[in-house]
Amino acid sequence: MVRILIVEDNPLNLKLASLILANAGYQIDSATDAEEAERAIAAARPDLILMDLGLPGKDGYAFTRELRARDELRQIPILAVTSFAMKGDRAKAIEAGCTAYLTKPINSQSLLANVHALLPRPAEGIA
Repeated sequence: MVRILIVEDNPLNLKLASLILANAGYQIDSATDAEEAERAIAAARPDLILMDLGLPGKDGYAFTRELRARDELRQIPILAVTSFAMKGDRAKAIEAGCTAYLTKPINSQSLLANVHALLPRPAEGIA
């Protein structure tokens, strides 16, 4: 099953993204900060990471840079899902190592379109 790690500190956004993606057939793991995300990655390597850039403590930019510096994690796509929507924020996220960028509020169609662009759909039989 295709596994997605959602790194999001807002409980409502985390629940919404989890429901949308679980209903689409993805297996969901979640974390509310970088430390918790590290533990989740160690327990089960995700096929995709949804990264909130405004995390408490170590922000999503710094955490993304750390993930990209690790050979074994470098190829995992990272979708920034963020409320940072000012001019230059997309470029800053891509420069940090995010593969794609999506602004909040979370829209189910946009979220699924971005995820499907980065991953095979679960119905395609990818385990």
